Amino acid sequence: MDAVRVALLREVLAGTEWLQATRRFAGVLRGSVVAHGGGLLLAGTPGHEPWHLAAHLVDEAAWSGTPELAPTLVRHDARPTDPAHLAVGPGRIEAARRGETLLVVTRGETQALLERVHTARRAGVTVLTLSTTAGDALTAMAHEALVVPEGAELDLDTVQHLVSAATGENGPSPRGRRFRDRLARLADTLLAPPPAP
Repeated sequence: MDAVRVALLREVLAGTEWLQATRRFAGVLRGSVVAHGGGLLLAGTPGHEPWHLAAHLVDEAAWSGTPELAPTLVRHDARPTDPAHLAVGPGRIEAARRGETLLVVTRGETQALLERVHTARRAGVTVLTLSTTAGDALTAMAHEALVVPEGAELDLDTVQHLVSAATGENGPSPRGRRFRDRLARLADTLLAPPPAP
């Protein structure tokens, strides 16, 4: 989903709880990783790995000038022969330490993750969950959770788009943005061809 579609979706959702909920969750996510200089782990379940969210967060990290938002995707079927960015297995969750953030995206099947997430939380990792199940053990363990129940107006994939877009928007202060805007205008002026005589 591109930025135009996200903007249209936000117009349709204006006045609903979803915009506020996704922006709040995105603010917690961004605040957690930026405050500690990165360390975002993104995990799913063996049946659903959040590749799409990982790609969107990488894009938002680049567009917002906040590299800390780029996650490490934790894969359940990672093999040592995979490329480095795809070879991170679930043992990385247990190895996580204070200052890191773990975002878990689940569609109800959390048993494979519970013990690892519990170990990470005890080590001081901030745990966030995006899931379809309210009140399960993983959601209860999370510092912040956003639940998208089955049959809701939106599905989990759509909410992931809203969260990733909002994460990139909760960017630097306007002061920082104004400086970058001025710097961009200066670069454009310096690189522009001379005016015609």
